[in-house]
Amino acid sequence: MTTRIVTDSTAYLPGGVVEQHGIEVVPLHVVVGGRDHVEGQDISAAQVAAALRDYTIVTTSRPTPQVFAETYQRLADEGATAIVSIHLSSQMSGTFEAAQLAAAEAPVPVEVVDSETIGMAMGFAVVAAAESAAGGADVPAVLELVRSRLGPSGVLFYVDTLEHLRRGGRIGAASALLGSALAIKPILAVRGGRIVPVEKVRTSSRAVARIEAMVVEQVAKGGHVVDIAVHHLDAQDRAEQIAGQLRTMVPGSPEVLVVELGAVVGAHVGPGTVAIAVSPHPDEPLPETPALGEASGS
Repeated sequence: MTTRIVTDSTAYLPGGVVEQHGIEVVPLHVVVGGRDHVEGQDISAAQVAAALRDYTIVTTSRPTPQVFAETYQRLADEGATAIVSIHLSSQMSGTFEAAQLAAAEAPVPVEVVDSETIGMAMGFAVVAAAESAAGGADVPAVLELVRSRLGPSGVLFYVDTLEHLRRGGRIGAASALLGSALAIKPILAVRGGRIVPVEKVRTSSRAVARIEAMVVEQVAKGGHVVDIAVHHLDAQDRAEQIAGQLRTMVPGSPEVLVVELGAVVGAHVGPGTVAIAVSPHPDEPLPETPALGEASGS
């Protein structure tokens, strides 16, 4: 069997990873000032950030079932005998539903997975799936691996304002009004497929420090090696600083990627956003830290 992996553009896989692993990415769309754009093709995150700052209306839309149908047909024509299609939370987008509709008519078996998350919390599972499939794993084994990576994964993020999420209907209006009225900087998370408030702090620096600490606590409590990505929209310096901190603070000293959010998610969270995606390896426990004196043999 030849199993191919499909995802969507909100995985925000780093450059080169898609080609290296033969992953098929179906793009979502962004509408800026009434003009339709294809994420990752004819609009950049920087352009979306600029539009949001200018108060231009920015909306997003899912790929059509027809686009998924054409993708599945092409992969079958290229020799795929099965497809695993992994997509952003169905609570945030109709992308999963569109993929399901196309899968029902596909020429080869297609398993569609609702990641219940977004960004590299999904992306790391997608890469693991591609590596597993390339190694000869069958579809049930690939699905088991994907779900084992998605289950404990998470995203924590800080936004400068909740206004963009409120406009897009991604978080309750009451929370947005509360944050604006009290000048509170919110810490949010993706839980159960939805964006929910976790904590509120008074300054952006405290918010960043808090999400760093929360990641460290989660990794230590989970006890497993993790992959980490720091996402951002028009906040490269802040993201690089967070990544540098996490490389030294997180148990196991993981590699930490810095990946800019794309146009679709950027349109909902707004400029200045930073997010930390954590994806544990459930079969890799953290190495034990030697007690004081053990490393030198004393």
